[in-house]
Amino acid sequence: MNRKKLQKLTDSLTKNCKHFSKFEVKCLINLFYNLVGEVTERQGVIIGLDRNAFRNILHGTFGMTDDMIMDRDCFEVFDLNGDSFISKEEMFHMLKNSLLKQPSEEDPDEGIKDLVEITLKKMDHDHDGKLSFADYEQAVREETLLLEAFGPCLPDPKSQKEFEAQVFKDPNEFNEV
Repeated sequence: MNRKKLQKLTDSLTKNCKHFSKFEVKCLINLFYNLVGEVTERQGVIIGLDRNAFRNILHGTFGMTDDMIMDRDCFEVFDLNGDSFISKEEMFHMLKNSLLKQPSEEDPDEGIKDLVEITLKKMDHDHDGKLSFADYEQAVREETLLLEAFGPCLPDPKSQKEFEAQVFKDPNEFNEV
């Protein structure tokens, strides 16, 4: 990509971007083009990074190996049956699998059911007893910790920091040999 196109794309993306600086956006664009090589267009669809290449990046860069996570974004990871909603049953299943089992006299399923109800009160903005993508998105925007409310769907913090340190290097910085 030539400098003029890169600058135009960087400016365009930076206008609506709240979480990345102009420098970081430029670094991410360069990384994308380094990963996909030549980007082509077929019948109006841009052909770039295929699923296998993306999975290899997630595995190699972030150590992610869970197929369910690597094949979906966070909402879809939690929408187990693919009906575009996260139901009470799906929440129960994910919370049961992600929480540590504590030896106690109480029935652990009751505690998980309570957690599901608390989660619904916090995230179910339209009060229909299940989470739509709109519910999930609104709740996550209000409280980012809810992004992984039902279990992990993102790389661990150490891998994230290593990735950022590698990708967002200042090109004017000299590397010591």
